[in-house]
Amino acid sequence: MLLPEQVKELIAAIVPCEHIEVEGDGHHFFAVIVSSAFEGKARLARHRLIKDGLAEKLASNELHALSVSVAATPAEWAARG
Repeated sequence: MLLPEQVKELIAAIVPCEHIEVEGDGHHFFAVIVSSAFEGKARLARHRLIKDGLAEKLASNELHALSVSVAATPAEWAARG
């Protein structure tokens, strides 16, 4: 069973992140990810970038479910207040 901190580390290994929040119960996780790697990418492409990077963990069911609640650029995140 993965811990939220471990999921944060997995995400950080995929894209450089300015901010990551992960909550979860060991099976289902919710993430807020802020990364300059999302610049110029549509919402779906941002989510795919993360999910593709976690494909092995998801396929093995070590990571059962991840919902990317927010995938924002630093400017988008700052504009949210």
